Amino acid sequence: MDQAVAIITGAGRGIGRAAAVELSARGYRVGLVSRTAGELEQTAAMVKQSLVVPADVSRSEEVNAAVGRVLEAWGRIDAVVHSAGLAPVVPLAEMDEQQWRAVLDVNLSSAFYMARAVWPAMRRQGGGVLVNLSSLASRDPFAGFGAYGAAKAALNLLGLVLAREGAPIGVRVHTLALGATETSMLRALPMQHLIGPERTMRPQEVARVIALCVTGELCYTSGEVIYLHRQ
Repeated sequence: MDQAVAIITGAGRGIGRAAAVELSARGYRVGLVSRTAGELEQTAAMVKQSLVVPADVSRSEEVNAAVGRVLEAWGRIDAVVHSAGLAPVVPLAEMDEQQWRAVLDVNLSSAFYMARAVWPAMRRQGGGVLVNLSSLASRDPFAGFGAYGAAKAALNLLGLVLAREGAPIGVRVHTLALGATETSMLRALPMQHLIGPERTMRPQEVARVIALCVTGELCYTSGEVIYLHRQ
């Protein structure tokens, strides 16, 4: 039970999968969370010790259940890497309420649900780490990224508040605002043809920075937004 445990959302592909591989290589047991069980099983085959937990992180009851399964299996949660995201390109004047709520729930509410769910365990343990993945869109969004940019800007502030509230119990919170990263989400965007591979980061590069946050090398950035992008 002393071996460190990380929960990773969006773990079925992209940055979430890369983070699972990176943390597993550093000795972490990893709880793999996303909506698609088949993708999670593929990630599980790439790591040493894992628990596949299909869940929709935009639903608080499913987040609570996922955290409960990890605690039941391993008895602790040392880190959360929140990588799940939803980024439709829809002008605000054309966006309906269901789309708006979906973007906010997946990108923002889910981070709150996850933090709230793991907080008691981290308090009991005397500490823990949350790493939330934000975006450069939080300060400079493309047209059509209004809802996504607004959700990520709010996520930046949520990270600061959580870091301040977590400091007395040893909980650190890091926010990584990412530029273009070579993922299926990026390549599904209508403007993706404008972003060549020479302008993107690889998921593995982001995963290494995530690991630095989790393991403490970047401990003094708790509460800050770390902007990562290719020049």
